[in-house]
Amino acid sequence: MHPITLSTLVGLIVVLSEISAQFNPNQWVNRNTIVHLFEWKWNDVADECERFLAPKGYAGVQISPPNENIIVPGRPWYERYQPISYKLVTRSGNEQDFINMVRRCNKVGVRIYVDVVFNHMSADSANPIGTGGTRANPAAKDFPGVPYNVTDFHPTCAINNYSDPFNVRNCELEGLKDLNQTVPWVRDRIVEYLNRLVDMGVAGFRVDAAKHMWPNDLKIIYNRLKDLNPDHGFKPNTRPFITQEVIDHGGEAISKYEYSGMGTVTEFKFQDEIGKAFRGENKLKWLISWGPSWGFLPSDEALVFVTNHDSQRDGSTLTYKNAKPYRMAIAFQLAHPYGVSRIMSSYYFDNREQPPPTADGQTILSPIIFANGSCGNGWVCEHRWRQIYNMIGFKNAVRGMGLNDWWDNGNNQIAFCRGTKGFVAFNLEKSDLNEGLQTCMQPGKYCDVISGSKVNGKCTGKTVNVRSDGRAKIYIGMNEDDGVLAIHSGMKLYVQESHE
Repeated sequence: MHPITLSTLVGLIVVLSEISAQFNPNQWVNRNTIVHLFEWKWNDVADECERFLAPKGYAGVQISPPNENIIVPGRPWYERYQPISYKLVTRSGNEQDFINMVRRCNKVGVRIYVDVVFNHMSADSANPIGTGGTRANPAAKDFPGVPYNVTDFHPTCAINNYSDPFNVRNCELEGLKDLNQTVPWVRDRIVEYLNRLVDMGVAGFRVDAAKHMWPNDLKIIYNRLKDLNPDHGFKPNTRPFITQEVIDHGGEAISKYEYSGMGTVTEFKFQDEIGKAFRGENKLKWLISWGPSWGFLPSDEALVFVTNHDSQRDGSTLTYKNAKPYRMAIAFQLAHPYGVSRIMSSYYFDNREQPPPTADGQTILSPIIFANGSCGNGWVCEHRWRQIYNMIGFKNAVRGMGLNDWWDNGNNQIAFCRGTKGFVAFNLEKSDLNEGLQTCMQPGKYCDVISGSKVNGKCTGKTVNVRSDGRAKIYIGMNEDDGVLAIHSGMKLYVQESHE
């Protein structure tokens, strides 16, 4: 046995501190929640950071993969997940557009998290050309735009046995050419790509298909990433945030726990269970124990969501198409302290492969912003729904508060406080909720942020009167547009306001 030297100990501490820091999303202290602006163009993301996301308190944007992808006939959304090179040119914009977006969003305190695809390169194609004009020969595993050749890939085989980790990690997913991250050249190219993005000011990464790569290979790659660029407002020695896509619904041969020591992991069981609850398949009262006791990761290791760009197309989750329960589920996600939150911002679709909105089948349309703040031109923009952006304000107001004073009716009506800063109630019954409940708030009048907002000292929706003992009459009708009521400290009406 060799004695541990001081230099070895210091090195170990550095590695451990770097890994632990990869759980921090590096957000401004008065901000919360990542919004996935799926398939948006970079200039539109920058505009949205300035005009809406920052003013409403959003903390960051997950963007679609920015690297050059192969052009697939019909231009389905998933072509973005078929890399042909690491050049920054896609239908969302070119490298300069990307740089400008990151700079503009950082300037107003909205961080950019990049969806990075380095498990694989593109599948075979009759005309293998990329969005930047790069040509390749996927059938021969020849990608000169990087460059990669056949020696950089695993031998050809199909993933057909999810109970076999070797098959899942060393074979091809849907014909996508599977990179071998154990090869030094491959690691170097991946690290080079990620560090370019760090230099440009991104705050972190969503690692696509992490489940299909060996954890030790990912650990080596992550540890070679640069600290975040202080020119974009990050503190010195700040590590990139990492969230890893590991689809683990429980009982999988590959476990989320194999990855959770290196960064956050997409907690798919959260998505599954919150969907069951707000579809009425499980009683809301059981949510009293919401968190790791449900088989979830520890809170600081979990990226949580109600749906994502894959699952909303599979019909397995609540989506904008189930508007009321979907909004209720997101309200619970944002009211509860568990996990690092992300919400989906979609475009309308009728079939799984449908591309983003275009006028010509090629060029992505910009969203139209209407006078009432909603979106058009084929975009849903759930992040602009009042019930959602006002809950972003709720989550900011209750920052640092625990969950207390839980109440339920033994079935599908629940309520709880967040310290003394916020109160929320949910009604999924086929009857009205009409109860005197403890809100934990200071006495006074408050505006419900679900049915309306506080505008010029008045409530545009419901008003809640909190008595001197903190209790209030809470009413949520069974047929209301939203089965939620929420108040927080920033929604209090003061005497001088009420007489304006």
